[in-house]
Formats: sequence, structure tokens, C-alpha cells
Amino acid sequence: MGVLALLAASASIPAFHASVRPLPTEVRAEIVAQHSWHPGCPVPLRDLRLLTVSYWGFDHRAHAGQLVVHRAAAWPLARVFRALYRLRFPIRHMSISETYGPPGSRPRDGDLTGSFECRQAVPSPCTGGTGTGSWSEHAYGEAVDLNPVENPYVGCGMTRDPKALSYLDRSRHRPGMVTPAVVRAFASIGWGWGGAWSGSTKDYMHFSATGH
Repeated sequence: MGVLALLAASASIPAFHASVRPLPTEVRAEIVAQHSWHPGCPVPLRDLRLLTVSYWGFDHRAHAGQLVVHRAAAWPLARVFRALYRLRFPIRHMSISETYGPPGSRPRDGDLTGSFECRQAVPSPCTGGTGTGSWSEHAYGEAVDLNPVENPYVGCGMTRDPKALSYLDRSRHRPGMVTPAVVRAFASIGWGWGGAWSGSTKDYMHFSATGH
């Protein structure tokens, strides 16, 4: 490819865009209506922000995605998603309406990248149960779950999501699976990866400010 062709190709790539703003009224209403936030959560709604970023889809096209995150994490995460955009890392779904809308609005494949949800940490499949008694980092808006089908939560060699079974083998890379470059992008803002946890439990989708 000649220089002119390279310039033309680069010019055709949509530029990365990011914005941060307080939660719009309609988003606040959706979060409360779907019980993703309720009185007693560790973070008040006023401390949450709507982060909008460009990302590459599995269709090889640029899209605008949105996450609800803590205000302190918003612009650092914008830098992370800029890095993922440069890597052309594909993301399946990243939509506020799919995350916080009624159950019928959720994507059928369940492969929804998300952040804020006021809930307990999920126990390992090794132990079972539905809660741990401790707040998840998602309850603080300081965690992101990236492509949960391609990057499952695994304990004792098991996952709760049958669609993710083929992704338990991390030695065979496929699009949407977390790579070392993705881990470095989050590490650049001090965030850790659940795929690096010691022991038999791994959360390959999970990135958080504390690493937990």
C-alpha cells in the first residue's frame, strides 16, 4: 500500500470521542426502577457519571458506548477506552438502555459490558451461593466487566454461563478475549484484572480500581 493509500485509510477511521456528564434524569430513573441503585448503596447517585466513549464492535465498525461509573474513575476510564479503540479491541454491547432497561431490552447473548451495579460481590462457583456479604467494586462504580461471554467468571474450572464454556480455554485467543495489551491499558490507571487472581477462581471479564 502506497503512502497516499495509507493516508486515505487512516483518514477514513472515525476519531475517538469521549464525554463525561452527570447522570441524566432518565438514566437516574432507569437505574432506580431496575433496582441497580437503592438507598443504602455505598455511593450516592450524585457521585456517579455517564461516560460515553467510542469503541469498535464485532462488526468492525465504530460505535458510541456508555457506562455509569464513579466520578473519580470517569476520565481515567476514558483514557483506557481510547487505548482499546486504538487496539481495535472489539466489544459486543455497551449500552445504557440494555444495561438498565427492563428485562426484555437486554441482549439475548448476555454479552453486555457494564460497570455500576449496587450489588454484593459474586461468590466463586467453587463455593456456590448468591452473595458474599461484601459490596462488589461495581457498587462503587469502580469496576468494568468486559465482554463477559468471551471472558467468563471461573471457579474450580466451572462457569455459571453455558455460553462461555468454549472460552474456558484461555490458550486459544479469539476476538473479544482480554489480551495483555488490554490488561496494560487498565493497569495504566492503576486498575487490576480478575484474570490475575491467585488460586482457582478467575474473573477474566473484571477490571477494578482495587483489583478485587
